[in-house]
Amino acid sequence: MRDSILRTSFALIACLLSPPSLSCQADGAGTEAQGPTRRTNVIVILADDLGCGDMSLYDGWIETPRIDRMAAQGVKFTDFHSNSSVCSPTRIAFLTGRYQQRVGIVDVIVGRRDKDGLEPSEVSIGTLMKKAGYRTALFGKWHCGTDSRHNPTGHGFDEFVGFLTGAGDYHRHRNWMDGKEVKEQEGYSTHIITDRAVDFIRRNKDEPFFLYVSHAAVHNPYQTPADTVENRPKQRQRGREFTRPKYEVMLQELDKSVGEILDTLQELDLDEETFVFFFSDNGDVRMSPEPRPYRGGKFSNYEGGHRVPAVARWPGKIEAGWVSSELTVGMDILPTVTDIVGADVPEGRKLDGMSIKAHLLERADLPDRDVFFGYEPKLGTAMRSGDWKMQTKGDVVELYDLSRDILETTNVADEYPERASEMRAAIAKWKAEVTPR
Repeated sequence: MRDSILRTSFALIACLLSPPSLSCQADGAGTEAQGPTRRTNVIVILADDLGCGDMSLYDGWIETPRIDRMAAQGVKFTDFHSNSSVCSPTRIAFLTGRYQQRVGIVDVIVGRRDKDGLEPSEVSIGTLMKKAGYRTALFGKWHCGTDSRHNPTGHGFDEFVGFLTGAGDYHRHRNWMDGKEVKEQEGYSTHIITDRAVDFIRRNKDEPFFLYVSHAAVHNPYQTPADTVENRPKQRQRGREFTRPKYEVMLQELDKSVGEILDTLQELDLDEETFVFFFSDNGDVRMSPEPRPYRGGKFSNYEGGHRVPAVARWPGKIEAGWVSSELTVGMDILPTVTDIVGADVPEGRKLDGMSIKAHLLERADLPDRDVFFGYEPKLGTAMRSGDWKMQTKGDVVELYDLSRDILETTNVADEYPERASEMRAAIAKWKAEVTPR
């Protein structure tokens, strides 16, 4: 008995003295303490302009077998939302775990002439993970400001190779950055991003890492690996009959990228040590030849603008092959990741997202909450409260019951005046709270 107590005591002392990147466990029954285990790696893969209706995972018209496989090994979300129906605000919300309105970025950051961006005073997921002892990297699209002070390397990312603006040629990369220096890259954008991501994983296989894989695909210009500068037509070809087959190839290349990253984790025996989350920054661009599952798309406050594909995978931790219908949002990723890895969020820091760790690992129900999708002044404000969805812009009020009308075809605001009044009041209160003073 005395020996058992001593062994347990020594194990606890060793645990307390071990580096923060290691964790220890001791069995109170007197068995030998387990050895140190590595902290969980985190990979976030973000697609651009990808809606649910285009992917086979959501019964769409393009086969995405590797993303389908990722869902079969984890959880597929059917009510996951980007925080906005355009790029920059969604990325700001993901990076900060807060409504983009608090940061003051509610619209697209338009190239280098737009001086808005993610200020150094903001606390980002990259900063939190770096402080927690993680190696961090971002490869691909930033779109959160082009000034030097907005650069990803100032937000906790040890490595950054990619572009600062919203889009670019898939074969010419004259404005790509390596850290804060302009450094032209060679190859197809999706391939460059994938190769960088795989190389980072290999170089950091023995230490905890946080990797943000931010794809250009499937954003325009619609260019395939074969559409090199030499091979493409002299004049730009327009129309769905031309862009649709190219879009299909672009999504297939994105799917291959996801598969290559997952295959690398498996090869390096990192599967069970790595939490991977895949989602899109906004809804689709109406490319599908088939009826689309939701009304609206990019630049819309209808469901098609912000209800997006999302998959989480963590073998051995997340049950394989289940479907979540809980209302979840991009700003939930930061609090979820910090909860999983034990990273500290500064005391008093207001997060609007919530950790869904228990939902992922135990399939626990999430608490009821209201979620807002403001895109002022262009689109007005949208709100979800349970199955109720409201849109307002000026004096126009639209209310939908998504449990019966997922396509948002019938405005029932006049039928439910009390519900409409309550939600309008909630929107007004929210806007007053999140608007920077």
